[in-house]
Amino acid sequence: MSETDGDRVDYAALADFRHALRHFLLFSELRAAEHGLTARQHQALLAIRGAPTPHVTVGYVADRLVIKPHSASGLIARLEVLDLIARTPSPTDGRQAQVTLTARARNLLERLSATHREELRRLRPLFTALLTRLD
Repeated sequence: MSETDGDRVDYAALADFRHALRHFLLFSELRAAEHGLTARQHQALLAIRGAPTPHVTVGYVADRLVIKPHSASGLIARLEVLDLIARTPSPTDGRQAQVTLTARARNLLERLSATHREELRRLRPLFTALLTRLD
């Protein structure tokens, strides 16, 4: 089975896109670390802040981060110790807790998000070109 020029172009486009995406993820990891957070902690804060409802559960965080609920529970507990999350019992389901960001977390996330938006604006032409190559 021989490789066609089209195959090479498709694989090159996918490889280049993955490479650019990894650079953005590394940028994100480094910015989070500058603020004392792991990448996953940053993702959790962003998922909670970006949720469509103010009633965010540990299960929601698990789903958004594509992790197991017990892993999300441990992550939430660590964020609580850092005073970034407040956990309260759900008024409708005693088995669940609702999580909200503290003022400290909102301030931190605002700074991180501003930096990320700037980087995404800078990278927009590159990602647009890479996505166009995949068409």
